[in-house]
Amino acid sequence: MNPLGVKAWTVGVLVALLLAFGAAWKVQDWRYGKQLAEQAGLHKDDLTAINNAAASQARAEQDKRLALEQRLSASDQTHYKELSDAQTNQARLRDRLATSDLRLSVLLKDPASCSAVPATANAGGVVHGKARAQLDPAHAQRIIAITDDGDKGLIKLAACQAYVRELNSQ
Repeated sequence: MNPLGVKAWTVGVLVALLLAFGAAWKVQDWRYGKQLAEQAGLHKDDLTAINNAAASQARAEQDKRLALEQRLSASDQTHYKELSDAQTNQARLRDRLATSDLRLSVLLKDPASCSAVPATANAGGVVHGKARAQLDPAHAQRIIAITDDGDKGLIKLAACQAYVRELNSQ
């Protein structure tokens, strides 16, 4: 073989190898491209399923929160009505005490030991039984104010307890 033939043969073999490499490379590219496309599709399906599950869970949590807010609102309205009714009753009681329409009295345990306080009911009274003493209207007003504060406190405590029970039931 002459050197020119060997060179041509070598160049031919190299060209054939390059073409084979290129063809193999292209086939691998198509094959891996197809696998990557399949994986991308599966990944997209997985992400869609995850997003749907997350959206469903978020809707469920939002529905729970909305239901809790509605129950708490109803509870607040109930306790507000109770507080309002108690305040109205206390105001009526204070007004009746102020106009002398109502008098507070206390039961005397031992009428003999309290000689300064009239132990018997007056002629127009309807109190029967043990002796009673009427309280001064100013003292009666202070007692009613104290019981008013106590009633408000009890109603607010009940509202707080109902609120905590609602939160804990979730």
